[in-house]
Amino acid sequence: MRCEEFSRRDFLKLTGAGAMTASVPLSLLEIAAAGAASPLPSKTPIVVLVTLYGGNDGLNTLVPYLDSTYYSSRPGISVDQSKVLALSDGLGFNPAMKNFQALWNANQLTIVRGVGYPKPNLSHFSSMAIWQTASPATSVSTGWIGRWLDTQPLNPMLAVSIGSTMPPAFAGAKQSGSVMPTTGFKLPSGSAQKQFKALGVQTAGASPAAQSAALSISNLYQIAGTVTSQLALGTPKPVNTALQNVGNTSLNSQLDSVATLISAGAPTRVWEVSIGGFDTHADEVTTQNALIGGVTDSVARFMSQIAGTKRANDVTVVVYTEFGRRVKANAALGTDHGTSNAVFIAGKSGVGGFVGDEPSLTQLDSTGNMLVTTDFRDVYGSILEDLLATPVGKIIPGWTTKLPLFSSK
Repeated sequence: MRCEEFSRRDFLKLTGAGAMTASVPLSLLEIAAAGAASPLPSKTPIVVLVTLYGGNDGLNTLVPYLDSTYYSSRPGISVDQSKVLALSDGLGFNPAMKNFQALWNANQLTIVRGVGYPKPNLSHFSSMAIWQTASPATSVSTGWIGRWLDTQPLNPMLAVSIGSTMPPAFAGAKQSGSVMPTTGFKLPSGSAQKQFKALGVQTAGASPAAQSAALSISNLYQIAGTVTSQLALGTPKPVNTALQNVGNTSLNSQLDSVATLISAGAPTRVWEVSIGGFDTHADEVTTQNALIGGVTDSVARFMSQIAGTKRANDVTVVVYTEFGRRVKANAALGTDHGTSNAVFIAGKSGVGGFVGDEPSLTQLDSTGNMLVTTDFRDVYGSILEDLLATPVGKIIPGWTTKLPLFSSK
């Protein structure tokens, strides 16, 4: 496995988390049918987690373009000062992130700076496990969203991850989240459809097992009919038509499914999508620019899709990665594993602007990495308390603090 290919599947395989996070896949029809029967009440906050596997280079994402140390530390890979998309506080976006700058200008993007945890772990697998379990000091078998699920009524649709494997963050002790494959769900067609549909006809004298199987098939077709009108319009189109064909293809596919189901009233409070490839130890510039540009374009496209639905004020997107990169470039024109990084929060619920202090590029730890100025558990505390209406201490034992990330409007 090359470093730059680090992904959720690799994470699950190498941490042994796959067994812990096994989940029966849900179909688009099942989730949409639940939305048709009992749609999520209006004004209910919805969280969409975007996981970047591999450790995105925060310094070439949110660029300290007025700091000479940044340029002297990164010859050959720094972002040209004249191309930086200036924000404020001497910071600006990578030029590939113009659609994130538009969200910033609309006060729909909050950037939490210097995020990490005490005694940072520079292993991809250990650090991602820490972020997903919200437990830096001790190893636990449940994820932070999974523990939130444990406080809620049993419902497999409360938290849904798009893909074939469920992230450890969704594993609870009593109940866990679910997965929905990006390939979606299709009923048989042609002659196969007639044969399959015939299996749903109840037969007198059939065994209980046969009757149950027939009922399941007939219910499936009933569900399909129930949600057809809801899904007939397909994936919501971006309000900003310039965003229609931008973004990362894989991430767009995942977020299209989320947008479709949110628009259909799905009873899901937390969604998760992911993309890998951010472990840029060599030849970073081209790879990282394309990846972070694709991610931010996809998120901006998704937010524009949601803007045209009844959920325009309800959806919050949180973009995070397991750690940042070192201040100094390496000899291969890349960057090695680092510590603190930015977390991006998109949506109308956020306060907008910067939250937290920007780490110094000269006052570093013993490994040459930036110091952490914001504990990620404070970010989770804000999500849990302000969006999911749950005291953070119930989910992260001993933790009581949060950040001012969300407005009361």
